[in-house]
Amino acid sequence: MSQPTPAVKTVEQRDQVVILFAGDSGDGIQLTGSQFTDTNALFGNDVSTFPNFPAEIRAPQGTLAGVSGYQLHFGSVEIFTPGDQCDVLVVMNAAALKANIGKLKQGGTIIANSDGFDPKNLRLAGYAAGDDPLANGSLVNYVLHSVDVTKMTRAALEELTLGMKEKDRCKNMFVLGFINWMFNRGMANSERFLHQKFAKKPELLDANLRALKAGFHYGDTSETFTTRFDVKPAPMPKGTYRSITGNQGTALGLIAAAQKARLDLFYGSYPITPASDILHELSRHKNFGVITFQAEDEIAAIASAIGASYGGALGITASSGPGIALKTEAMGLAFMLELPLVIVNVQRGGPSTGLPTKTEQADLWQAVHGRNGEAPIPVIAASTPIDCFDMAFEAVQIALEHMTPVMLLTDGYIANGAEPWRFPQAKELPEIKPNFIPAREGVGDPAIPAQGRNDNAEAFLPYLRDERGVRPWALPGQAGLQHRIGGIEKQDKTGNISYDPANHELMVRLRAEKVARIADRYKPIRLDSGPAEGDVLIVGWGSTYGAIRTAALQLQAEGRSVAHVHIRHMFPFNKGLGPLLKQYRKVLVPEMNSGQLRQLLRAEFLCDAQGLNKIQGMPFTSEEIRAGVLNLLQA
Repeated sequence: MSQPTPAVKTVEQRDQVVILFAGDSGDGIQLTGSQFTDTNALFGNDVSTFPNFPAEIRAPQGTLAGVSGYQLHFGSVEIFTPGDQCDVLVVMNAAALKANIGKLKQGGTIIANSDGFDPKNLRLAGYAAGDDPLANGSLVNYVLHSVDVTKMTRAALEELTLGMKEKDRCKNMFVLGFINWMFNRGMANSERFLHQKFAKKPELLDANLRALKAGFHYGDTSETFTTRFDVKPAPMPKGTYRSITGNQGTALGLIAAAQKARLDLFYGSYPITPASDILHELSRHKNFGVITFQAEDEIAAIASAIGASYGGALGITASSGPGIALKTEAMGLAFMLELPLVIVNVQRGGPSTGLPTKTEQADLWQAVHGRNGEAPIPVIAASTPIDCFDMAFEAVQIALEHMTPVMLLTDGYIANGAEPWRFPQAKELPEIKPNFIPAREGVGDPAIPAQGRNDNAEAFLPYLRDERGVRPWALPGQAGLQHRIGGIEKQDKTGNISYDPANHELMVRLRAEKVARIADRYKPIRLDSGPAEGDVLIVGWGSTYGAIRTAALQLQAEGRSVAHVHIRHMFPFNKGLGPLLKQYRKVLVPEMNSGQLRQLLRAEFLCDAQGLNKIQGMPFTSEEIRAGVLNLLQA
């Protein structure tokens, strides 16, 4: 009797792939996704990711509310978004399938953990009794692979003395091993990570390594999977790269700026999603003069940062919308004192607690206008995880060189998303020059004998401004620089308390003029892509960058007269923005809010900008942007 012919394994070339991992928040989905991202980044692919967390800390297992997702777009071409739809969907249970099947392309591949489709999981996911999507033919338009990941993980670990609960926690490593095989990636990076993570827990290290290898070998030996995919490295400039998230980029940009300014960095913080990882990252870098302080509340956090700036350090604080609201009065104090301070707002869905793990761009008005009295502060925004480094660096430059609080806007999408980052060389970064004034030895110091004092020297004027309207930074305890400090209105130049009406108006105008002059330092505005004049200009800001860029390039390839400009300076605006807007018949502003930038553009430039708005806690897809532009062209 002849033996059956073994299945032939083939390798299919792809220039890009989108894969979505989904399961319960306790299934280790985020770890699986981030590790596969790191593997592809180290391999040389361009990558873009979108981690999607449940809003509830302990959402019921098996329910739609408890589904955690991690989408990764990687390729041998330039990648700008995590992808509109995925090619491969990996689901650990029925709820994960139900929540994400709409994101899978027709003909795409589903890899499903069959153990997660038992009657209990089907019921929790809202399927009717006996209505198993793995068996009822509803997935006929996809390539379905049903794999009992739980059973095979347990089999791989049966010799170990770990409890069943600990063994089941290794399922994500089985999946990671299999996906490494499926996309023709080795396991060296994953093994190295596990050795670091479980260095002090040998039993857990052994279990995870076994599960990882079991998943890889399952792909190699199973006759169900006959096709592997090969995605070549992307052509990138030479240099040293690492995978970086937006929050990591923000933290490293702050550190780099502090080093360039030769200052210690003080970070006063209170934990809040999705900003907490900035604290975690900064706390790892004490060797760079970084001091991290977890305060008892948001107000104490910003107050401590202001105190650090008063003492001569670089004061930083960060939060999200609800915490920013609590910091508002202290922001006004820093503005009134004219001290450097950087406030990072990692935006999330609101108002109030809102959607704490979902993304939004609805804090722009809060950033620009959210203080009592006339208190304008510069506001800048990052557009990608890499851009978080650059904009954090620039926020410090502005704060230190112009003696003002600065707000940096990011959001949950780019804060948690990742992409390859080429390490900048220290020499590539500009120097930062704090506006310190040197001590005046022998002036007004009673400790010095009368014959050695210079009591006839002119009084120190802490609010005497230079040609940019910037006051000097006088540190406490320095000879001859004694001055009054506080939040009550100051007399021009002397800083003494003043209730004079004319002086108040003068000081309000001087402070506003100083902030307005910051626009003088900006580089000329430039288009991201498209013609210098035409039918439509897409004006974006923040994390809409990737979707807008992808859509704009597609429209331009189709012959449409469409251009794209991305704003990073939200207040004051770049001086070239107004003239640029006039070069196009129509202006479209896509935002993850109800139209906040659109209103600012209309108010500032009398521009009839049209909005494309999405307020769902989810980022735009490039197809949504493209459709919005086509609708505007046809209007």
